[in-house]
Amino acid sequence: MILDALAPDDVDREVVGLLGTWLPQRRWYPAKGADAELTPVGTLHLADDVRVLLVRARTDAVDVVLQVPVRLLAGTAPAGTDPAAVVGEVGGRSVLDATGDPRFLAAWLAAADGPGADVDVSSARVVTGEQSNTSVVLPGADGVPTGILKVLRTVAGGENPDIDVPRRLVEAGWDGVPAPLAWSQARWTSPTGAPELGYLGVLSAFVPGAQDGFELACTWAGEGRAFREPAAELGATVAGMHTALVQAFGAAAVTDGGAVLARSLVDRLAWATAGVPSLGGYADAVRAVADEVAGLATTPPRQRVHGDLHLGQVLRSTGRWFVIDFEGEPLAPLAARVLPDLALRDVAGLLRSFDYAAAVGGLTGDAAAAWTADARAGLLAGYGVLDDPTSTLLLRALELDKTLYEAVYEARNRPAWAPIPQAGLERLLR
Repeated sequence: MILDALAPDDVDREVVGLLGTWLPQRRWYPAKGADAELTPVGTLHLADDVRVLLVRARTDAVDVVLQVPVRLLAGTAPAGTDPAAVVGEVGGRSVLDATGDPRFLAAWLAAADGPGADVDVSSARVVTGEQSNTSVVLPGADGVPTGILKVLRTVAGGENPDIDVPRRLVEAGWDGVPAPLAWSQARWTSPTGAPELGYLGVLSAFVPGAQDGFELACTWAGEGRAFREPAAELGATVAGMHTALVQAFGAAAVTDGGAVLARSLVDRLAWATAGVPSLGGYADAVRAVADEVAGLATTPPRQRVHGDLHLGQVLRSTGRWFVIDFEGEPLAPLAARVLPDLALRDVAGLLRSFDYAAAVGGLTGDAAAAWTADARAGLLAGYGVLDDPTSTLLLRALELDKTLYEAVYEARNRPAWAPIPQAGLERLLR
């Protein structure tokens, strides 16, 4: 069932007026630190007291449509309500964040497509700590978690890779991804007046006993345990994913050799040095790598990839790995997130994660270098990366691209972590 958004009414506009102070406190809000202009785009009435607001948030740097499910209750919020869920009050009614509310969840499931799942919405649990979306764990009648609903906070027209890709992988027979059980779509009118059809969320099978890949690697690093074996198994899982992606989406040969990758690396360098001028000290060395890449006569075919793969995007359960979160960079245009790319970009993202795991795990100096080198070797062996000059050069360039991004991100958001990408740049350019 495709839901059709209605034009905003007076209540919607009043609620959006409350969001100006509530949204900046949410981890998933993409316009922190800026005075955003918030305007209602449309609303979905899922029940008498449940609405899903589609809200445009616009600043000089951000222009997105956000999804904000709310429940309107007569009077004040019930005792025991999480203060963070209280948006405010409109016309004598309390406005609450409805993401984990049973009324919202039941209405969402009733309107969703897909095979579905038998879940108990009254025992739902909102996952804390997510940065781009909101996830809700839904148990079955026996209380055992059955599914996890991801409510997309930034919505856009077109296929959403976090929903489309897992569905296609399952159809291709690959079981390294939690199977989608239900998904919802809506139509609305974009701020430019154009019609949009996009996804609002997806319910996927819950992976029991799952451990976050990054937390696991940090723990092993802190304990001084070699990560080579699980890294090798992860490499094999990613290789299987890439094979299945080719089966599902195909692959395309390129005729420009390394020219496009070289240009993107130079562009990344320009962007990074504009944001963090001290990175200019690495400019000549980065350009030298780009020149080498530009000289490649041939490169591997381009294909669909994960696009934002790191240890935080994989789960380990019952001795095996699962890959999650295929949406790519949430603020990147959808058209850019679904473009074919080098499969090695996903490998490079995981390699960079090992530096972070070692540092967060408390390793320094030679101990960090040895642990990281061992994990890298395991991943590359499991994936099957050939030790040839072309593969080595491409991986180096892709890691540099990622590390330059990290250097800017850490400088802006986590200055205490800035030494991690800096050490990566020095190793890659040594």
